[in-house]
Amino acid sequence: MGAVEAKLAELGLTLPEVVPPLAAYQPAVRTGSYVYTSGQLPMVDGKLPVTGKVGAEVTAEEAKDLARTCALNALAAVKSVTGDLDRIARVVKVVGFVASAVDFTGQPGVVNGASELLGAVLGDKGVHARSAVGVAVLPLDAPVEVEIQVELTEA
Repeated sequence: MGAVEAKLAELGLTLPEVVPPLAAYQPAVRTGSYVYTSGQLPMVDGKLPVTGKVGAEVTAEEAKDLARTCALNALAAVKSVTGDLDRIARVVKVVGFVASAVDFTGQPGVVNGASELLGAVLGDKGVHARSAVGVAVLPLDAPVEVEIQVELTEA
């Protein structure tokens, strides 16, 4: 177990299995020293724990927890192509999509769930640029989806 996974364990978290693709794409792709993940839904044991729009069927606090799950799933996707999360030099960018009720404007707070998890697990390496975007609907009626881009250290 590497340092990153040890930190996850210290936080009471375990790295999940990679979520299988829902369509024609890969969970993560490496090019050079970068890994780009596909959008990760908050899947737990192969299913969404909650569905619906944030600000309607789903509270902002529930959605923040779901964004945290998305970030864990993204780390699993990164590990699937690198073999070792300790190769992460830094998280470069996080993009969070929030399926929002018409009057919901708290997308940044929801995506903080992902950002805060990455910071807790990776420390300074987890500090990143970010976008938090409200959308009408996400796949499978998920409330949130997160993708990350990471830079790797030399092998």
